[in-house]
Amino acid sequence: MSTFEPCAIVPTYDNPHTVERVVQQVLEHVPLMILVDDGSHAPAIEVLDRLGKNPGVVLLRHEHNRGKGAAMKTGLREAAARGFSHALQVDADGQHDLTDIPRFLAQAREQPQALVLAAPRFDDTRPRIRGFGHWLTGFWTRLEVRGTDIEDPQCGFRVYPVGAAVATRVRGDRMDFDPEIAVRMRWGGTPIINLPTRVRYLQPEEGGVSHFRMGLDNLLISWMHTRLMTLSIMRRVLRPFRRLWG
Repeated sequence: MSTFEPCAIVPTYDNPHTVERVVQQVLEHVPLMILVDDGSHAPAIEVLDRLGKNPGVVLLRHEHNRGKGAAMKTGLREAAARGFSHALQVDADGQHDLTDIPRFLAQAREQPQALVLAAPRFDDTRPRIRGFGHWLTGFWTRLEVRGTDIEDPQCGFRVYPVGAAVATRVRGDRMDFDPEIAVRMRWGGTPIINLPTRVRYLQPEEGGVSHFRMGLDNLLISWMHTRLMTLSIMRRVLRPFRRLWG
């Protein structure tokens, strides 16, 4: 990569109380944001329409809710079409410490081939059930990549090298997207950098809202890990044969 040209991608679905603040903070660090509305309803649509008038914002829309992963795929394709080298992913729910954006971008600039992942440092606002879910998906991820290269595969605060991300085939279109693309990019040879950052779950009175569906999303993530573990085992079994054929 001869130049470092970052943009931001913010996928959003019904975050009317937090998305505007997120957009304003992110735009302090990148020249352009791709804001992907994944089928939001009023009053979120009103907020997004207003944000879309900002010259630094490209507003893309899905007519119906297709999932966070589908929104990220739309955003990554748009980033590639516009010639950006890197894309900063930030969730619209206000959980991330956006004062860390300069650290993430600086790390991506220093090592432009790498996927820069947030390594969350949670406080006591994290629900206990979510803590177990994070531990479980982290456990399976370590098995899939055969190590601790990926400290946390789920956090939606990261910087992608756009070319490598778009070239990575990811089946997941919902909450299974974030861990799947991290694992598959690692398999593809992308270096991983984990940066510690604070994560705080907002309360409903603060505008916090979670679109994680305990039933469906846990099922999708479980199926994703089943697929990836199967592929991981096949990769190990077939590795000696690939060397012989090479």
